[in-house]
Formats: sequence, structure tokens, C-alpha cells
Amino acid sequence: MSQSINRFYFPPISAADENGLLLLGGELTPAILLEAYRLGIFPWPIVNQNLELLAWFSPDPRAVIELNQFRVSRRLARRIRSGIYNVTIDTAFEQVIRGCARPRNGENGVWITEKLVKAYCQMYDFGHAHSVEVWHENELVGGLYGIAIGGVFAGESMFHRMRDASKVAMTYLVDHLKHRGYQLFDIQQSTSHSVRLGATELMRGEFLRRLKKATGASVTFGDQLETSLPSAT
Repeated sequence: MSQSINRFYFPPISAADENGLLLLGGELTPAILLEAYRLGIFPWPIVNQNLELLAWFSPDPRAVIELNQFRVSRRLARRIRSGIYNVTIDTAFEQVIRGCARPRNGENGVWITEKLVKAYCQMYDFGHAHSVEVWHENELVGGLYGIAIGGVFAGESMFHRMRDASKVAMTYLVDHLKHRGYQLFDIQQSTSHSVRLGATELMRGEFLRRLKKATGASVTFGDQLETSLPSAT
């Protein structure tokens, strides 16, 4: 489990433990990150006081949001229609990931380390990472980021500073992915928040089958937000 990682090598997914932990160690280079996501693996550093250890996970089951089953509550729909938020993509990636990295209520620390921030900013520079930004009166009040490979979008984290801002980001992202022809929206692990939005779980074997098919799709994220929802700029 503690073996070092070669540039393009990960242990078989079946070697993951009951918590999904597959490997400890390695590097956060773009090549390794892309290989990981293609295999259904993602980094999740273990941080405890002064200890910071890079860990790689592939949980079973795996949480996804089926794009056609995403749920928008009446309250959230009203919030979107109100026009109080403007939504963009890929205009403030580093601000979004640093917003996600800030400790939240009841948390002593976070898993988005400075090394992770730098690695994903590099992925953004190379066109592999993307963000959705939610603005109120020219202030960033929420957003999310993730990795896109072929017809797969792997959501990593989200944040909000105003009510429903992260849910607004998710709603616009889902609509954008549908317009662009994406096949799989991976959110890794379900939470009570994501379940309310329609998250479901797939057994690892089924997830990997769909992942392989979707990564081969000729789909791109695009540089303009494509949506039929209101109040997007």
C-alpha cells in the first residue's frame, strides 16, 4: 500500500481497501493526474496537524449524478430566476479552488492542500481543469471545480458564501454538461447535500465500464457557458 508510484503506474483498482484507499505517495504531475482520472482514481491528501500524505482513492460504490436525474428544488429554481447571481466558467479558477480550500464551519482543516491547489491550477493552464463561478455584484460568492476528460466530468469540490450559491453552480454545470454532450458526472462520494440534488451510487465495476466508454467520447468542455437557464453571462 505504501509503494511509490511510477509515472504511469497505479496498482489494480481491486487492491483498494474497504475505504477505497489504493496507494500512498507519489506526485501531483499533470500526467499522473490524468492517468489517475482515466482509471477512476483521484487524489485525496491525508492531513493531520503537521502531517501531509498524498493518498489515492477509488471507492466502491462510486457516487455520480445522472445528468437527466438532477433535482432542482422550487426554492432553488426561484433563486435562479431571481437573477441575483451571474454565472461564468473558467474565469476565476484559482479563486474558486482557494474558496473551496478554506476551512468550513466545524472543520479544523481541509484536504485541499497548497500542493493540490498548485497542481490543479497547472491542470487548468493545460486545459484539463475547469471551474464554474457564481457572482453577486461582481463579487465571487460561490463555485466549483473539476477535471474533464472526454465525456467525463469529475467534480472535485464546491463552496459558497451566499445562500444556494454552490447549488446554483452545480445546476449551471449540469445544464452545461448536457448541452456539451457529456456522458458521466463523477462526484466520487455522496453526501447528504449531493443526495438531495439527485446523486446516486454505482458499483465500481459498472462505474469503470461507463468511465472507459465516456473518456473515449469526442466531447470538449468549451470556453463559453452553454445553458438554457437564466442569468448567465
